[in-house]
Order: sequence, then structure tokens, then C-alpha cells
Amino acid sequence: MSSGRYTNGLGQTFILLPAGTFTMGSPSDEPGRGSDEGPQHQVTLTQPFYIQQTEVTQAQWEAVMGSNPSAYSGCPTCPVETVSWNDVQEFITKMNARGEGTYGLPTEAQWEYAARAGTNTAFYNGGITELGCGYDPNLYAIGWYCYEFADDTHAVAVKTANAWGLYDMSGNVMEWCSDWY
Repeated sequence: MSSGRYTNGLGQTFILLPAGTFTMGSPSDEPGRGSDEGPQHQVTLTQPFYIQQTEVTQAQWEAVMGSNPSAYSGCPTCPVETVSWNDVQEFITKMNARGEGTYGLPTEAQWEYAARAGTNTAFYNGGITELGCGYDPNLYAIGWYCYEFADDTHAVAVKTANAWGLYDMSGNVMEWCSDWY
């Protein structure tokens, strides 16, 4: 796993992100900002790390766990959902037992660094232009959200990836991190 990209036997592709410094959190005047999104502060990640290019799909989960817990099942390329943090820990344990590498969840800082991909705007392709479920051209280009969500999930890697080649970092399903947040 020394190159910039690694694909395992399940077809999960991981991208190697460089160590770096970024501003974590959102500015106090950002539209729709939650009170838990600040204050902004500099974070330095001293080690490069791999992160999966997409969310874990239903097919990948089923191949490891033997079942698909998703409420919106029947879509092998859609992200698995309706899984707890503990379910994910069991998945990671089984992934590690496969002998293809060492897997784990990113920290909140690693996840935000990955999502931002070197940008400092709300989305990796620009700022927020619309709150709620209205049409936001920036969010529409990169993520599934309530404007078009229709109460289900969508196949991964359909919208535009960020500069590091990561998909669905804004929208589709919520994602777990290894630390408390």
C-alpha cells in the first residue's frame, strides 16, 4: 500500500492523502452553521493516510458481514446505511481479519481534511447558496440531499468527486468517524 491508490479484493479503492495543515470548522458567519462547527482552528495531520474513495457499498458490506441491514436495500452500489458505530467496528474487525491491510475509521479531523481537499469553503466546490432543501448549485453538483433525495440513497460515485478523487463527501448518507464526533 505504498502508492497513492490501493484497491483490495472487495474492489474498495483507497486514496492516499498527504499529511498537511488545514482550517477545521466553519466561520461564524457561514449560512446554516451549527454551534458545534466552531470555532475554526488550525489542525496539522502529521502522517499521510488512506481513505476509501466512496462510502462502503451494500455489496461490500454484505460480502464481509453476510447480510445487508440497509433500509434502502436492493442497490448493491448504494452505500450501506442503518448501521451503528458498533456495527462498523465489527465490520472493521472482519476486514482486518481478511489479511489485506489494516482498516479503521478516520478521525473527525482526517474526515474533514479529506472532504475539504485543500479548499476552505463550505463545500469543496464553493460556498452555500441555499439553505434547507432548496436548489443549491454547488451542493447539487457534488452531493445527494433533500432537494432531490426522495427518501432513499443513491449509487456512490455518481456526483462530482473532490480534488483528491473522493466522492459523496457532502450528502447521500451520514458517515462515522473513529472519535467522539
